[in-house]
Amino acid sequence: MYLLLQLLVIVLAVISQEHEAIAAYVPPYTSIVVPVNKHTDAAKPLYSVQIMTSYVNMQFLHANFLIDIDAPFIWHDCIVKWNLYFPDSCPNNTLCTSPLSCEEFQCTQVRTSYSYKNPSCSPETNSSTLPGWGFCTCPVNVVNPMTGSCDRALMNYDVFTVNTSDGRNVFDGFYGAYPNAACAPSSSFASFPANVVGLMAFSSSPYALPAYLFEPLKKTLALCFPSKPSSPGVIFVGTGPYYLLPQSNVDVRSYLSYTPLLKHQDSFGYFISVNSIVIKKDLSMFPRILLPSLVQWILTPLLEQTFITACTSTTGLKVPDIDFILPDGKKWTVSTANSIKQVTSEVACLVFVDGGSTSEPAIVIGTFQFEDNFLEFDLENSTLAFSSSLLRKQTSCANFNFTLTNGP
Repeated sequence: MYLLLQLLVIVLAVISQEHEAIAAYVPPYTSIVVPVNKHTDAAKPLYSVQIMTSYVNMQFLHANFLIDIDAPFIWHDCIVKWNLYFPDSCPNNTLCTSPLSCEEFQCTQVRTSYSYKNPSCSPETNSSTLPGWGFCTCPVNVVNPMTGSCDRALMNYDVFTVNTSDGRNVFDGFYGAYPNAACAPSSSFASFPANVVGLMAFSSSPYALPAYLFEPLKKTLALCFPSKPSSPGVIFVGTGPYYLLPQSNVDVRSYLSYTPLLKHQDSFGYFISVNSIVIKKDLSMFPRILLPSLVQWILTPLLEQTFITACTSTTGLKVPDIDFILPDGKKWTVSTANSIKQVTSEVACLVFVDGGSTSEPAIVIGTFQFEDNFLEFDLENSTLAFSSSLLRKQTSCANFNFTLTNGP
């Protein structure tokens, strides 16, 4: 009996040590990381991320997804198949995924709480089936951000693979995410930029990508959009630190100011409160008629065209900063690089548009104002951190080092 008790104590001690070792394990990475590419070949400047979608013939296939920080869920060019492991069940050069049944709770949740809201979309039904499967699929509506048209897609069980990072290096190891996404027909992406075949939701929705990342990663999204198509920007999902060259030892978080994020019942996007807008000098080189309604101006929405409302000669042009004054006394400064578009060598334009007295929300900050600004959306603590222009810190969003390294 003593021997048996002693053996039991030893076994329990070993199990306890294993649990302590697991609990004490700290991975070498703090986030996942993906490059951000700027597209100018479509009607509007747009941004995409490249994601690994499947593993075929000993290598990962990649696909480009349009970035959307308001979309309720991910959707892309793929086909749902229940018999994925049958020979030749998936056509060549096609991404196939497993279907979600209409009887599963995710289908009901997406349709009732997290679907696209658009009057042009007809109600979803359960009439769709797959040959030989015997179960109902989960059709959902998706709205094309380019055209505003409504398309039908099928919810699925998807798999995405990305690289990990410690904020300074990109590791050659992989992190897998398993979202419920939707497969849309190839025709849905005809208006997208070249080689972009999906839409990646980075919103606050529980069906957006950040919601599918688990410990040790935190649900924190950091965006840094490039201003030129020639070099990529960067997105982190996780936590800092974040490093941009040439200041290889300066954590970008040291540049950030913080303000609370607000909820909006009709959107999965991100909202903050702005008390006032301050311009330190006048904008007399532009039409003064625009100034009285400045507080209602809509800055370019993320997936919409840059509006140019007032232009002037660049001769002797000096443009002041535009400061958004926040309730906690912080200010988000929009510098010349994010307020003036150089159209020709002699003409520059103010990139704001008057949304009118009834616009909701009053101000929408979009792509032109995002460029070379570092933004961190902390979904767990409901805060936004912002840097204002990184160009004034002698760096930019194109300065992250994407060279693969071995994990430490």
